[in-house]
Amino acid sequence: MLSLLFGQGQRPDAGALQALAQADSGPLHFSISHQPDAEEGWLELLASGLTFDCRGLAPAAPQAAPPGGALLGLAAAPVGEAVSLAPGPHLLEGGGLLPVVRALAGLGAALAGLPGLAAVVWHPARSWMEPGYFRKAIDTWLDGGAFPALGLTTLERHGNAGMTSLGLTLFTGQELRLEGMEGLAPGEMARIALRLVHELVADGPLLSAHDFVGPAGELLHAVPDGRFVTVRLHG
Repeated sequence: MLSLLFGQGQRPDAGALQALAQADSGPLHFSISHQPDAEEGWLELLASGLTFDCRGLAPAAPQAAPPGGALLGLAAAPVGEAVSLAPGPHLLEGGGLLPVVRALAGLGAALAGLPGLAAVVWHPARSWMEPGYFRKAIDTWLDGGAFPALGLTTLERHGNAGMTSLGLTLFTGQELRLEGMEGLAPGEMARIALRLVHELVADGPLLSAHDFVGPAGELLHAVPDGRFVTVRLHG
């Protein structure tokens, strides 16, 4: 669900994560709950009472390269060696629950302080983030700030006046699909989409048609349609 892309030959080993856990810095404390032989290259990490698997540690082979996608805070997608972080086997069915996502993202933010890290990749949104960008967004969220909509979700243009979210399905089972937004600049459409992402993550999936007010006072009409919530300007 999350990849940490390190420069060639710069992936951490188990000792580096042990030292980081003992430093106890940042808003989320974690510990190592299971440590197999170092040659296996993985650890089980415990955070907020939940366990997560961290794989691809040195000296074992790296994990598979993450999928390409949107770049946030990066001029280009870096090339390197991946370490993965994912919910443990007993959490797989609840991977989209907010407490699980918060703990996973918090672990990623803690590991984002490791040397040699070039990018953090959030797989559900295919977002490639500069480590400082990711760490600041997640630390702010865990400290009670705004949900990091641009990072844990991303936006893609379609057609001449449409925009679709990517990654919202993890939280609500639905993606946003903005249609018929002629006359609005891409930045205005993005602000509308991100406002609605915030509301849907907070309130849960949309089950019936609903009207929203956009960030600039736009009147919006949203209709759930299978795995999408289609949004149009009202009237």
